[in-house]
Amino acid sequence: MSQLEGTLTVYADAAALADGVAAWLTDLATAKGDIFTVCLSGGSTPKRLYERLAQSPYREQFPWAKTHFFFGDERFVPADNKDNNFRMARDALLAHVPVPDANVHPVNTARPTAEDAAVDYERTLRDFYGSGHLDPDRPLFDVMFLGLGPDGHTASLIPGEPILEERQKWVGSVAHGRPEARITLTYPVLESSANIAFLITGSEKTPMMRAARAGDTAIPAGRLQTMGHVVWFADEAAAGGQ
Repeated sequence: MSQLEGTLTVYADAAALADGVAAWLTDLATAKGDIFTVCLSGGSTPKRLYERLAQSPYREQFPWAKTHFFFGDERFVPADNKDNNFRMARDALLAHVPVPDANVHPVNTARPTAEDAAVDYERTLRDFYGSGHLDPDRPLFDVMFLGLGPDGHTASLIPGEPILEERQKWVGSVAHGRPEARITLTYPVLESSANIAFLITGSEKTPMMRAARAGDTAIPAGRLQTMGHVVWFADEAAAGGQ
């Protein structure tokens, strides 16, 4: 059995998924007695979740003051660009809830190069964690949200790119495979999560979802290894009878 098989919860549609995951996240955050750390993903499915969290009852119930938000990957475009993941999360969620500015940790895409931005973000993560070594017994993140592309990529771990072999850096840049350069967390950092939550909608994701859950190392998502709890939240179209 693949450790990525995890548990699967299926919702009727994307709206029901957003509401269910908002409740799940709020319960986890409320139950934890100290700082709660969430790593956000880009994409349309997470956007719907973020919009739901910004509405009642979650806006009032969620413990914003103790929660810190990070980003699993980012496009190397200005912060006000429509394709910037931080801008999406800000517009959908962060600008509408009482989270302290100091608790939001975006990638600085104003740096001269994507590699500079990656180095800066690794420093941010290490400083927050308080160590340059990831302890398996002390995950960096309480929740890691991930998506799954039609080519099997997750975060910006893109097929065929050298970043797939990186095990020393916490954050790296990806120069090829997409129209713009990317900054992404590497496998060891994605894996340093108490809960890895995949958000999957649409029937076009079904084949890759099956492959990833089976631990198919031919695709980037299938190469994840973690001691954390893996959960799959999918709509009926994506689940495809799984």
